[in-house]
Amino acid sequence: MDILRQRIAKNVCFFCQQVQQSCNSSSASPDASEEPCPTDMVKMTKSKTFQAYLPSCHRTYSCIHCRAHLANHDELISKSFQGSQGRAYLFNSVVNVGCGPAEERVLLTGLHAVADIYCENCKTTLGWKYEHAFESSQKYKEGKFIIELAHMIKDNGWE
Repeated sequence: MDILRQRIAKNVCFFCQQVQQSCNSSSASPDASEEPCPTDMVKMTKSKTFQAYLPSCHRTYSCIHCRAHLANHDELISKSFQGSQGRAYLFNSVVNVGCGPAEERVLLTGLHAVADIYCENCKTTLGWKYEHAFESSQKYKEGKFIIELAHMIKDNGWE
C-alpha cells in the first residue's frame, strides 16, 4: 500500500507507470481531503460517487447507467462470452462493483458457482463473478468477472 501512496503522490499511473497531469494545482499529500482527480491513477474516495477512478491514460469501460468506471481495457481477457442479455466480456479484475451471494448455475460451458455482480453506484446488475468451476477445462474462469455489453460503455481514448 505504501508503493500505491507514493505513486499517487507523484501522479504515476499504477498500470503503465507514466507520470500523469493532475487536476489539482497544489501538491498536497494523498491523505488530504481534496477531491480526487479522475485523470490521476486509481484513487479510493469516500466523498465522491464512485469508489475508484481508473487512469485516463488507459481505455476503460464504464457503467452505461451512471458512468462509474468498471474495468481497464488491459484487464480484458475475452470478448467471446454470452450473457443473459447478449454478448459479454470476461475481465480479470473490476472496480466499483459489488458481489452477491454465490449460487450454482448450469451455464453454456457447464456447472459453475457464480455470484451476480452489480454497480456499486446505481445498483444495476452487470453480470457475474465465477467463484468455482466444476470442470477442469473451465478452472481458468475462477475469480474472473463477466460484464454484459448491454450494461457498459467505452470511455477514455476509444476512437
